[in-house]
Amino acid sequence: MDTRAAMDPSTDVLDTSAGLATVDIVIPVLNEERALPGCVRTLTGFLEDNFPLPWRITVVDNGSTDATWPIATGLAAEHDRVHARRLDIRGRGAALKAAWRESPADIVAYMDVDLSTDLGALFPLVAAVASGHSEIAIGTRLAHSARTLRSVRREVVSRSYNALLRYGFGVRFSDAQCGFKAARTGVVRPLMDKIEDDAWFFDTELLLLAEHNGLRVHEVPVDWIEDTDSRVRVVRTAIDDLKGLARVAWSMSTGRAEVEVARSELTPTHPDAVVARPRAVTLAKFTSFAAIGVFSVLLYALIYLPLRGVWSPAPANLGALVLTGFVNTEANRRWTFNRLGGRRTAMHLRAALLFLVNYLLTTSAVLGLRGMSPGAGRLMEMSAVVATYGLLTLIRFTALDRWVFSRTRK
Repeated sequence: MDTRAAMDPSTDVLDTSAGLATVDIVIPVLNEERALPGCVRTLTGFLEDNFPLPWRITVVDNGSTDATWPIATGLAAEHDRVHARRLDIRGRGAALKAAWRESPADIVAYMDVDLSTDLGALFPLVAAVASGHSEIAIGTRLAHSARTLRSVRREVVSRSYNALLRYGFGVRFSDAQCGFKAARTGVVRPLMDKIEDDAWFFDTELLLLAEHNGLRVHEVPVDWIEDTDSRVRVVRTAIDDLKGLARVAWSMSTGRAEVEVARSELTPTHPDAVVARPRAVTLAKFTSFAAIGVFSVLLYALIYLPLRGVWSPAPANLGALVLTGFVNTEANRRWTFNRLGGRRTAMHLRAALLFLVNYLLTTSAVLGLRGMSPGAGRLMEMSAVVATYGLLTLIRFTALDRWVFSRTRK
């Protein structure tokens, strides 16, 4: 059961008399007793002086065990346009789902409590949605005009993850995980019922489903400074994200990712509008892909074990993946995606980039296993690679279908 205080989903504090779009800015918090007061006071001061649209702030405490909730209710009592809500479950995704579903505003947004993103980008973010240009707007730290200050490790992880999204899912956005987003309420609510993740993967799942269903995602370059007290656990989050990507890829391949959105709000000539593919055709493709995948895994095992007898893990993995990857790509080109013609060189170059991602991740799995268990044998090494390869299989299917063998590439 969730508890609510100082949170009335009425529109009393949202002045609609001028006919302007109203905005609800959500701040999800978990054990943020130190950061929350400064965040709310800074944000309210900025909005009062610089934000021309009717607004309110909603603080969502999802499972704090410190003084975050009393502080949130105190801030709500101190500021007329600040509301607070408490959930008994944790997760940024859960907090945003609850707040966005019940918000009375025309536009819902969110930002992180650490205010890592410069507030000067807030109105451009919301304006892209309020003008009708896009259904969702996101901040990006990876645009050329963005200015970002963060550690090398987080920079590498972020760029690698977003590259996987671009080449694996063919997405157009560049930064999935920036905690700075806005969306049209009536359009984004149907997506909430499809989004399964309640934690950090929520952002990625939201954007993947949005683009898959023809919604427009607009990007705003932001200035961003890393919070050294961040609660994000990079390695664990990366593993959860890979699992989430595999799950979303499965939903897309089986047709379960289609959502009935408010089509009347979309521009009729929008070039990215999705035409749902016949489910039977998609399932037939995936069945063929799965059969070839099972054969490829067996072939990989038969190649890796002999090579491992003479080579170290990384070269053995490379050799096995090169031979298996070529056979897998050719088989899928011929039978799964029926691409007997076309420019084979370009297809194999795109497949080579996809192979490189597979190699880096599977080799990391092998070396990580040896680091944690120096006495691990060859069978355990192969099991680690096969498990990682299996996790990437669904992502590979989507990448082959939408990128490597796409018939509609510009």
